Amino acid sequence: MGDKRAIGSDERRARLALRHRLAPAARATTAEEVAGALVALHATDAATVFLAAGARLAPGGDPVADVERALYEDRTLTRMHGMRHTVFVVPTGLAAAVHSSTADAVAARERAMLLKHLAAGSDFDAAWLAETERQIIAVLEERGEATGTELGAAVPRLRSQYVYGVGTNHEGPQSVSSRVLRVLGMEGRIARGRPQGGWTSSRFRWALVPPHPELPLPEAQSELVRHWLAAYGPATEADLKWWTGWKVTDVRRALAAVGAAEVALDEGPGHVLPDDLEPVTAPDASEPWAALLPALDPTAMGWQARDWYLDPAHRPALFDRSGNIGPTVWWNGRIVGGWAQRPDGGIVWRLLDEGLGRDAVQAVEAEVARLAAWVGEVRVTPRFRTPLEKELSAP
Repeated sequence: MGDKRAIGSDERRARLALRHRLAPAARATTAEEVAGALVALHATDAATVFLAAGARLAPGGDPVADVERALYEDRTLTRMHGMRHTVFVVPTGLAAAVHSSTADAVAARERAMLLKHLAAGSDFDAAWLAETERQIIAVLEERGEATGTELGAAVPRLRSQYVYGVGTNHEGPQSVSSRVLRVLGMEGRIARGRPQGGWTSSRFRWALVPPHPELPLPEAQSELVRHWLAAYGPATEADLKWWTGWKVTDVRRALAAVGAAEVALDEGPGHVLPDDLEPVTAPDASEPWAALLPALDPTAMGWQARDWYLDPAHRPALFDRSGNIGPTVWWNGRIVGGWAQRPDGGIVWRLLDEGLGRDAVQAVEAEVARLAAWVGEVRVTPRFRTPLEKELSAP
């Protein structure tokens, strides 16, 4: 790698501890700080947002109240479709970059596919769809927010059905409701608001989205990459391509636009922002850290190549067959085990690394107690079950 700056695994773990707000001295005071540090919080599973924030907020606060304030009152956080067709919670100031860089193209494909399916399996056309959407927007303008059921009652067209998968083994009747609402959501015209139940519920009310600027694609992509490298750098092209879902040409153009500097990693060439080449030292050795991170946590899912913080031997226990990671136990920048909540509310955990010592066990137990204190009587079951989580959570 010539004279390029080499960044080893120890320094990468030090950067992770500080920048992802996991070391005690780096803990955040608000949900906005957490989301900003991580760029985007996975929100496919509603509980992930709250658990990811709770793991990084300084002790003494109420993670649920803080996240709900930011999402539903101050609206400084926005829940939206983003990278890889996935729902995320992002800082509202970054929503335009996420939409223009990623979601816009996906939404266009989703709308085209819906119109194709409607044409094949019904008499509904683009004009019918446009009028249906106009009525949905009008209802939300009047009510502020509404559930899918409430929208179906107010807009009878949403209860219409079409034949999905004409001529295939999957052919059958399907309601237009979920598809139409999904397209509007991906286009950034409506968004999931408050859930119908508690903070673990995935049954949301729909609300209108305040308008945000449409950014040129190169500008939006470079802005997103600048934020991502600040949080996850150093990283490889493959890491960034995987995280964004972009083409490699888009990744390289954005890296060039931000002036990314090439560094040497164990996996090969990596990239950091041009002003991020100074060495980063580990947190105070007298204060080692542990963390209980939820399923789909942004840190655990932040890179495609994970050997520098995850022993490959642990993958079968911690991931499902689709590549979704379950709840993890961390010690000083590495995944060393997993955790789960039993039906009676007890939080249980298991170390997969042997010989970590008494300090690690005590630190993990302290995090278990902290998590149990703010979760209280709520029961959390990950949407994507993994082998170790299922084993630990069994009664």
